[in-house]
Amino acid sequence: MLAAVYYETGGPDVFRYEDVPDPLCGPGEVLVKVEAVSIEGGDTLNRLGGELTSVPHIVGYQCAGVILEVGDGIDDLVVGDRVVTVGVDGSHAELRVAGRAFCWKIPDDLATEEAACVPVPFGTADDCLFEFGRLQAGETVLIHAGASGVGIAAIQLAKRAGARVLATASSPERLERLIPLGLDHGIDYRATDFVEEVRQLTDGRGADVIVDSVGGSNLQKSLHCLAYRGRCVTFGDAGRETPSTLDISTMRGNNQTLVGYFLGAELFLGTRAHAMIAGHIADIAAGDLQVVIDRRFALQEAGEAHAYIESRQAFGRVLLTP
Repeated sequence: MLAAVYYETGGPDVFRYEDVPDPLCGPGEVLVKVEAVSIEGGDTLNRLGGELTSVPHIVGYQCAGVILEVGDGIDDLVVGDRVVTVGVDGSHAELRVAGRAFCWKIPDDLATEEAACVPVPFGTADDCLFEFGRLQAGETVLIHAGASGVGIAAIQLAKRAGARVLATASSPERLERLIPLGLDHGIDYRATDFVEEVRQLTDGRGADVIVDSVGGSNLQKSLHCLAYRGRCVTFGDAGRETPSTLDISTMRGNNQTLVGYFLGAELFLGTRAHAMIAGHIADIAAGDLQVVIDRRFALQEAGEAHAYIESRQAFGRVLLTP
């Protein structure tokens, strides 16, 4: 099969488009012909400095396509079914093997491209808001990187739950595009101190829940605009800052909570998250939630696609098509 691979981590120019051995389908797994790859933020971070599980390495969490082979022990999927899959790597290729617990059948009335964009962003957003953030109707939520895949999912889910939705993005134009999705108040983080803006918008109280994908100094500032008994959920390091020690001295007196989150652990350890994501796939198929696709690149253009994401121009998901 052909794949976008690299032999060492680094910038987008490390990608090579090469013929590599086909993955083998084992018990409890399916072999999928990939039709759409949704590039996740973690894919770019792994390419920049993550672990190489093989050399050459095929990066990538999430993709969708058609099942070519079904391993022993699976009786609810068949050859020809369309599925969306997640895994620790391997999406940037023509073929992908995934375990049954990391596959979702795509409804007939949902496009494969749209399905390819659902599990990681919507699963992460849902858990950050509700399972770990405990967001309730009437509360205020701050969602960082509102124009990202997780951000767009979180805005819709929070608004649907009856929350007041604040979000950050890098320009007024990007914030304007988030309003139809449920944004109540946008904050241009390049022009405004978001801590001061959140405090002003909440009459000094702060946000009840904060979803922080940026990390670094942004995470420290997030803690400074939490409400009393507020919950901040951190799940990424999109800011790419060197990790630093957080000052949590203000949290105890305000009975606040800081939670780290990783969707993969929830999928590995139980069925709850799998069922939750299946529900979002059904909602998107029904038109109750939206997937936003920004641009499409050919698989051999993986380097250009990663560079585009890192330029922070994307609004929603960027796809690769083998």
